[in-house]
Amino acid sequence: MVLTEASSSTFNYFAFGSNLFLKRIRMESPSAVRKGIGYLEDYRLDFFHYAARWRGAPATVVEDKGHRVWGAIWQINLENLPDLDRQEGVHNQVYKPLTLPIRTPSGEVLQCRIYQLVKNPPKLEGTESGRPFERQPSKTYMNIIVRGAIESGLPVDYVEKLKEVKHNGHSGDPHFEIDLAVQDKLP
Repeated sequence: MVLTEASSSTFNYFAFGSNLFLKRIRMESPSAVRKGIGYLEDYRLDFFHYAARWRGAPATVVEDKGHRVWGAIWQINLENLPDLDRQEGVHNQVYKPLTLPIRTPSGEVLQCRIYQLVKNPPKLEGTESGRPFERQPSKTYMNIIVRGAIESGLPVDYVEKLKEVKHNGHSGDPHFEIDLAVQDKLP
């Protein structure tokens, strides 16, 4: 298998959801090293589908001119690629892997592996407060994303937008929350 986002033994991965959070990504990809942050141009962050582990809609990226999705750029050993694919549900056709250009704050462009839901949502009509229930992430999931965004050093205004995403109020799988030590409130 040839990955354009890979070097001889590692690959670049762009995380915009729960894998922003170090403790989360290391559960499946212990070799992950955060190399910095960047953004995906002309895409928007959205939520769709249903993830039993999170008890809500997981994050995806959807093409949308004029928008940006910020995230963490991780360097991961190729030996962890099957684990990451499994975590993202590639084998169940939940997410599909893509290789897309990610721009860093310094202007460098890196080819990174990224995961997009196989079935993406249409554009949300209206404001965030009108997000339909079936497109709402769980409270736990948003907690992980916001913590990861802060931990990664994403722009403050982007973190504030993440905090405004309407969630469904549900907690995730209690055992999973304990593993991640996220039973408390958002920072």
